[in-house]
Amino acid sequence: MDHESDRAPSYEITRQSQNIRLDVFLAASSNDLSRSRIQSLIKKGFVEVNNLPSKPGYRLKAGDHISLTIPPAETLPLEPEAVEFGILYEDESLIVVNKPPGVVVHPAPGHATGTLVHGLLRHCKDLSGIGGVLRPGIVHRLDKDTSGLMVVAKNDRAHTLLSRQFKSGKVQKEYVALVHGLVIGDEQVIDLPISRHPQKRKEMAVSLSGGKRALTHWKKIEEFKSGFSLLSVSIKTGRTHQIRVHLSHIGHPVVGDPVYGYGQKWWKRHPLFEDHMLVSINRQLLHARRLGFTHPDQGRFVEYESPIPTDMDYVLTMLNWLDLRGKT
Repeated sequence: MDHESDRAPSYEITRQSQNIRLDVFLAASSNDLSRSRIQSLIKKGFVEVNNLPSKPGYRLKAGDHISLTIPPAETLPLEPEAVEFGILYEDESLIVVNKPPGVVVHPAPGHATGTLVHGLLRHCKDLSGIGGVLRPGIVHRLDKDTSGLMVVAKNDRAHTLLSRQFKSGKVQKEYVALVHGLVIGDEQVIDLPISRHPQKRKEMAVSLSGGKRALTHWKKIEEFKSGFSLLSVSIKTGRTHQIRVHLSHIGHPVVGDPVYGYGQKWWKRHPLFEDHMLVSINRQLLHARRLGFTHPDQGRFVEYESPIPTDMDYVLTMLNWLDLRGKT
């Protein structure tokens, strides 16, 4: 929004729009602002109906005059830092990054510095503010130790349109996962709801009653005689830890997963590790390999691919070599 009129739009309500909630009307009338952002502006007094403050749930009447003032973006309290990440594509509206394992996406308890957001702020000064002062530009997330592709919004319009695609399941996401065990079959759709673990509040779990629907589709890429399988995994929903929870639930947790799998200690007790045939791993071997979405400006579907990172590729190379040698 470069023009003053864009920062103070006004609307005259006709009969066709009467009885609609104020927040719903404004969200539908603007491609740049999400409904949650609209609600926040209303509560802070930036929206007036007939020159008076209103509430998000106000039902419009024919003849009402709405004035909306969009304040300048808040100055972010975060200090830019040098944080390593790859860049696959960038323009004035978005940036597609390749997140390394071990990097937290945004500040959280225990991770006040060194996040992807800190690195992004150093790289580009114009991130979207919709995500809040601690999550500028962040449309979706990857776990700390999951590597791979993310798209980040550089303005509010891109943030809103990308968020809608993620919410409606239109974004195509494909991961590669190395899992324990020889998986039976070539592919499977896991349709099991996920919610917070009833006892361990930091963990998620399959919950057949009360959970949110979660859809995970896996296809087998390769299997290894030493007792591992390489899967291609796509998800239509984006529940917290979804892939890790679903694969663990069917008995094939992601290798190196310290929460839902056997973790690093199990790996170090594996005969192949003790025989120095496998290297140590320090994270779950899960990588976001492909990401596809409709570009908010260009209106065309774009897709990006990230190669399997070095640590994961090395393990796969060793497992292939062991199979060729007949070492099981």
